[in-house]
Amino acid sequence: MSIYQWFLFFLFIQIVHFLGTWKLYEIAGRKRWEALIPVYNAIILMKIIGRPTWWTVLLFIPIINLIMFPVIWVETIRSFGKNSRLDTFLVIVTLGFYIYYLSYTQKLNYKAERKLKPENKTSDTVSSLLFAVIVATLVHTYIIQPFTIPSSSLEKTLYIGDFLFVSKLNFGARAPMTAIALPMVHDSIPFLGIKSYLFNDDITKKETSLLNKFQLPYFRFPAIETIARNEIVVFNQPADTLLDMDNFKPARNYYKPIDKKTNLVKRCVAIPGDSLEIREGDVYINGKLSKLPESAKLQYNFFVNTQGTSMDQNSLVNMYGARDGLKDANGNFGLTNNGEYVLTLTDNEAVRIANNPVVKSVKKYLLPKGEDGDVFPHIHSLGWNIDNFGPIYIPKKGVIIKLDKTTLPFYKRIIQEYEKNTLQIDGDKIIINGKSANSYTFKQDYYWMMGDNRQNSLDARFWGYVPFDHVVGKPVFIWFSWDKDGKGIQKVRWNRVFSFVNNGEPKSYLIYFLIALAAFFVGEYFWKKRKEKKVV
Repeated sequence: MSIYQWFLFFLFIQIVHFLGTWKLYEIAGRKRWEALIPVYNAIILMKIIGRPTWWTVLLFIPIINLIMFPVIWVETIRSFGKNSRLDTFLVIVTLGFYIYYLSYTQKLNYKAERKLKPENKTSDTVSSLLFAVIVATLVHTYIIQPFTIPSSSLEKTLYIGDFLFVSKLNFGARAPMTAIALPMVHDSIPFLGIKSYLFNDDITKKETSLLNKFQLPYFRFPAIETIARNEIVVFNQPADTLLDMDNFKPARNYYKPIDKKTNLVKRCVAIPGDSLEIREGDVYINGKLSKLPESAKLQYNFFVNTQGTSMDQNSLVNMYGARDGLKDANGNFGLTNNGEYVLTLTDNEAVRIANNPVVKSVKKYLLPKGEDGDVFPHIHSLGWNIDNFGPIYIPKKGVIIKLDKTTLPFYKRIIQEYEKNTLQIDGDKIIINGKSANSYTFKQDYYWMMGDNRQNSLDARFWGYVPFDHVVGKPVFIWFSWDKDGKGIQKVRWNRVFSFVNNGEPKSYLIYFLIALAAFFVGEYFWKKRKEKKVV
């Protein structure tokens, strides 16, 4: 819905609230009209039910309000003597409309001095858990979110099995757009595999479906910083409408709202306004070789020729750093028919393994320039591939570009999907929103996201630009790291636990945390002893 439509819906809710509660306001000694004034009516209701005024704010925070509404309904009926489990059940399952029944059919007495503290341990536990869920949802949605590295796209920088905290504040916390969804759950409910939100994902009905009308407009809080070139970013996959994940062909019958698209983490190699080109696997920005931070470790596929001589698996992994490559059914690196290993290595690792006596040659595998790799914008005549790509312009908000049949494939998805315009082609004419157009002005910034594991990463080279409204946040902290291939205690990567992202080589601060934690408990123990002595 548009902002105007949401405003009308908000006024409608105020009328529904007034009709159901004005009698309750009067019974509580307030004026009838106080139940009608938006926001003010919520403040007065908090006073009636004996809850703090700041609860009003929670009613207007997306997702949080879904938890708060049932709480307010229950608190309201309890303030008028309806404390039974049946009353509580009815007011929740009727979405609050049980209040209408009570207001118009029952003789109610206002309990101004009712006990707000639960009378039994069960109620106390439920209240505590509910408050904990509200706080956790607030933090998860607007401040910091846990995230797990699922793929080797950023291997050697971020490992599979790294558990991260992603800050929403750095690039500006994005308010949820899917209004009706379970808190702290992404696109599906764990173990059940069903959607965690209400939305009609049929792309032919996404604009007309009543459920989809309840999508909130895009809104982002002010940012602490802008996205820097070569910074690691978590974002929603723009092409998460895919029918064929291998070929990245957008499906015609499937659609996800932005904030429910798959979360990905990549390196932002180009920012708005940049010109990007990939030459022989190297990224050039504005004509210059991109300078990566110390923490970045680029990997490529190498043919390691041993003329059929096998190498120790542990040496390949632990001495030479091979983590990806051609493996057999048992997960071991295997020789090809040509007596070669296909290993994913950094350039330094490739030099190191070349010094092994059994290795005859090491050759980096790069697709030659001019060989089509079916990459964005999927124009085969360009002859672009993952190792030789571009040049391509990264759109910047407010910039005007020339639009014709040559440039349109680069920006078609932006115009239609990301910036919500209608687009038609009539011969040589390009028609946007019903008007002939030979230029286009971008409405938001776009970014180019790639993996450090350059030849084993599904990234912008396949699905193109990432809009700023798809940006989730910045990985800042690794709180745990688990190596599924490790043994015993070595399954935990201790050097990565409690380490910072984008800060050179990982340095664990776990020992400092444990020392601080121990100092806290020791200090608390002696503080209590001191207080006990003073009392005596």
